[in-house]
Amino acid sequence: MRGYVWSVNGPVVIAGGLSTSPVGNQVSVGRAGLVGEIVGIRGDKAVIQVYEDTTGISPGDEIEDKGYPLSVELGPGLLGNIFDGIQRPLKDIRQACGIFVENGVQTQSLSRERMWAFTPQVREGDVVGPGHIIGEVEETSLIKHRILLPPDIKGKVLWVASEGKYRLEDIVVKIDLGSKEIALPMYHRWPVRKKRPVLKRLRPNVPLITGQRVIDFLFPVAVGGVAAIPGGFGTGKTITQHQLAKWASADIIIYIGCGERGNEITQVLEEFPELQDPRTGRPLIERTIIIANTSNMPVAAREASVYTGITMAEYFRDQGYSVALMADSTSRWAEALREIAGRLEMMPAEEGYPAYLASRLGEFYERAGYAEALSGKRGSITVIGAVSPPGGDFSEPVTMHTKRFVRTFWALDKRLAGQRHFPSINWIDSYSGYVDDLTDWWRENVKGADWGQLRTRIMALLQEADRLERVAQLIGVDALPDSQRLVIEIARLVRFGFLQQNAYSSDSFSSPEKGLKIIDLILFFYDSAKELLDVGIHVLTIIEMEEFAQIMRLKEEISNDKLEEFDRFRERLDEAFREIGAKYGVNI
Repeated sequence: MRGYVWSVNGPVVIAGGLSTSPVGNQVSVGRAGLVGEIVGIRGDKAVIQVYEDTTGISPGDEIEDKGYPLSVELGPGLLGNIFDGIQRPLKDIRQACGIFVENGVQTQSLSRERMWAFTPQVREGDVVGPGHIIGEVEETSLIKHRILLPPDIKGKVLWVASEGKYRLEDIVVKIDLGSKEIALPMYHRWPVRKKRPVLKRLRPNVPLITGQRVIDFLFPVAVGGVAAIPGGFGTGKTITQHQLAKWASADIIIYIGCGERGNEITQVLEEFPELQDPRTGRPLIERTIIIANTSNMPVAAREASVYTGITMAEYFRDQGYSVALMADSTSRWAEALREIAGRLEMMPAEEGYPAYLASRLGEFYERAGYAEALSGKRGSITVIGAVSPPGGDFSEPVTMHTKRFVRTFWALDKRLAGQRHFPSINWIDSYSGYVDDLTDWWRENVKGADWGQLRTRIMALLQEADRLERVAQLIGVDALPDSQRLVIEIARLVRFGFLQQNAYSSDSFSSPEKGLKIIDLILFFYDSAKELLDVGIHVLTIIEMEEFAQIMRLKEEISNDKLEEFDRFRERLDEAFREIGAKYGVNI
């Protein structure tokens, strides 16, 4: 079906002649063939959201309805690629038009020329259903790509290609649907705004190990869970997400640079291809997909980019993989919704955002989860969304609505960032709703300590220290009794010896076992110190011990594979406390 441009208002085009087209269909606008989507029908006019710069579009220009929803191509070639918000590879865009992106540049989302080594997983006569694995391709040295039947196909295999090398569009299987026969290549299209179905959703009960102690130990997120990282400018949202992308215990990483500044996206594009996967020694990009959509790119494409990313994540989940998706940032996405709603002349809600902001956020986060896919395999999507509240105000609409849909909240603190304390996650304002779900995993997989009990003690100690520090600001720390001064000093030990991590040092990744060793050692120091206080030994005698300062350095000095050194240090510490007790005539 064809129509014409009636009016243009930024990324919003009003079209005539398309009033019978379904809402959601993809269209091609003007001679340049700009990608757009029908978002509404007003009388005899269609409202189109265009995902490219509409400069040069004028009334009367032709519009073509493609006949299918805004979709992405799903198949071999996704991994290791860098796309824009509507799945155009940046390397192909650059080859086509240089360093400046031209309107309507036409590229294939996935390469049609590359040959893939296909191994069939079905035979002639097999009855196959939605999501069935029909073949495998070694997409990278790290990931085996499982070719899936689309979720709406069920029938009998009439023919399957033999093992060999094929192009993406080559037919690899023919299916008898009963009423007709269809031939399928190694890829299929899927609408970005439609959830891919699963057999059943499962309870997330395994932690996503990130190697960041403040996250893994205090505020964990489950595999298949949802988390938010809110923070003002300079608090470390991007570097925290970089750390999560590098170290998280996920098979696939999808990073969506949604409306962030060009220099931050450039840093991602430069660093990711150079990063080494710590688990395999191979380039991390081999199991990563990057969607780059900077703040100076068309605002509508920013809105589409998160759906593009989550649809790719669902595809790999359906193959049985664990996917970690980073969206940086959902605030810029919400700003795109606000601008487009304004162009559509919708009634604004709080702070100018559209009234449907909360439902759109909910739709996005609810596509995360741990599930049994149609293929029978179990996979997961863990969504971690950065939020950029203006001025670090957590009471603004995007942050407040996000808190309704996430169970883990990592509140970044500008004060901590100013003190060079990274990750700058505030332990008072942050929380995790997965603690009870993950307790059994810690008990069964990390021996030698009770994670739940240790976490409870540390959280209570940090909260008490926060209260006492406010009191000390009024009356002076010297006016506090020794027992309270000890709490403040132990909390300082927790902060600098445990919570703080340097992303560029050997302590960049900390295993759960190492984290528990450190915190167990700190609490041993605390319990032993309280015994000395009880017999009248001054707190300064304790905190001036050489071992007190050494504990802060252990995280850098002891690696993940030499944890027995913590036990040897604990023996030395125990001996040091006994010597102090003997000096004052008491047994410890």
